[in-house]
Amino acid sequence: MEKRTNTASWDEKNRRWRISVQRDGQRRSFYSSTPGRTGQREANAKADRWLESGVNAAGATVASVYPEWIKRLQTTTSASNWRPIDSRWRKWIDPAIGGKKLDRITEQNLQDIVDAAFAAGLSKKTLTSMCCDLRAFFKFCRRSKLTTFSPEDLTIPAGARNKGKEILQPADLVKLFNIDTTTRWGKRVPEEYIHAYRVQVLTGLRPGELLGLEWSDLKGQTLHVQRSINCRGEVTKGKNENAVRSVQLPDLAFAEIQAQRAMTGHSKQIFGISNQQNYAKRWAVYCAANGLTPVSPYELRHTFVSIAQVLPEGQVKRLVGHSRSMDTFGIYGHSVNGQDEQAADTLGSVFSSLLSRQA
Repeated sequence: MEKRTNTASWDEKNRRWRISVQRDGQRRSFYSSTPGRTGQREANAKADRWLESGVNAAGATVASVYPEWIKRLQTTTSASNWRPIDSRWRKWIDPAIGGKKLDRITEQNLQDIVDAAFAAGLSKKTLTSMCCDLRAFFKFCRRSKLTTFSPEDLTIPAGARNKGKEILQPADLVKLFNIDTTTRWGKRVPEEYIHAYRVQVLTGLRPGELLGLEWSDLKGQTLHVQRSINCRGEVTKGKNENAVRSVQLPDLAFAEIQAQRAMTGHSKQIFGISNQQNYAKRWAVYCAANGLTPVSPYELRHTFVSIAQVLPEGQVKRLVGHSRSMDTFGIYGHSVNGQDEQAADTLGSVFSSLLSRQA
């Protein structure tokens, strides 16, 4: 425990007592606006508490610390990660506990927030993310010596459910692989993105990964997924560390990409789609024009995962670039020679069977 060797001095300009002390190489200042020696003693006492206990939560509120935490996230994570956190925080957490002092926060305060969000109909996935947000924030506070509070017992209400996901049905797939037109201004016209739609269903790529594909990523019948373009037009390495991967294309998918080459082979990008919003809008119009189940572009990926259940779970996760936390193979889940080709053949057979049965 370090001892204070100085005393607070009066800052005439700001009309307050101020003392600066240092511990473990970290320097902090403490203040008191109370005039006279009482204020000096208050400032000294704040400094002493920090030096003695390693915690300085006196006066610090959740709202006063949050900007520092979110700023740190902005410098260490992508916008696609911190923006949803900030949105959840502003809507659910700040109104409930923003004005509370850190040393007055209880686990029940946080559980009340989660329970209220559940009552409002938020999905299990969103509630889980909210709990992660709260744990991460208070971990930051502990590391900053602002509190010793650790909300490790937060629970998701038993009735919480994951949001249901739509997928294309076999009849929809037949339409997708047999109709290459859409409607624009009330007229039937060729659908420029038709090969992109089909490739996404056949490979399970995320929309951003599909947009990020370049011709240099294609080596023979192997597609190297190594970048993604998010909804803000930013080029990233993908959603997680397993997003960068190689995908052995089934013959059907390779044929679609070869057909696309005739349209955009002179360009850098394979599909030449400007942004995710444009892609989603065009897909919605295509679905409406041709009577397909109205699913989102991301649910084309879910369609692939549903069809790919014929493969071992670990192989499916590697194909779609799931996070390591979802993959029991972890860093040892490497591909065995010939395994990718066999998986591509199996998937191709399943898709061909679906399309031929419904034709």
